[in-house]
Amino acid sequence: MKTRRRIRSASAVAAATALIFTLMPTSAASAHGYVSAPMSRQAQCAAVMVECGGIRWEPQSVEGPKGLMSCSGGNSRFAELDDDSRGWHVAQVGNSLTFTWTLTAMHSTDNWEYFIGGQRIANFEDHGARPPSTVRHTVDLSGYNGRHTILARWNVDDTANAFYSCVDVNIR
Repeated sequence: MKTRRRIRSASAVAAATALIFTLMPTSAASAHGYVSAPMSRQAQCAAVMVECGGIRWEPQSVEGPKGLMSCSGGNSRFAELDDDSRGWHVAQVGNSLTFTWTLTAMHSTDNWEYFIGGQRIANFEDHGARPPSTVRHTVDLSGYNGRHTILARWNVDDTANAFYSCVDVNIR
């Protein structure tokens, strides 16, 4: 009788453990990347500087088809990133700005692009190389002033998708 109870208890614990692991959020190994500095919109959500939905727990997951021009990457789960009225914190910057990407899955990379008002202002080619967990690009902002939202797009080489991040800046 005691042996049967132990077997049932062990089975119940195993089933509960499997259920817990199934319900846990995905790990960083299945995630990707985002601009962490200056703080992108999703980084602000993760830091609870701005009230957001699910992006708070997965700022690295703003993924969508290559070629889009939206902060959400066309992902309806993260539509709040496209809402300019949410009170995003604005970084005060000069004529150049270094963007830091935090990557949690290092995809082979085609290129990294930066846009202001739909116009590409910088492009960094990687020709299929796998990036490290932190990537930095310095972008020339001369010729621009005032408040802008910069769209940063990481075009991966080994899928049809890209990762999207928007940074709100005031260029002085």
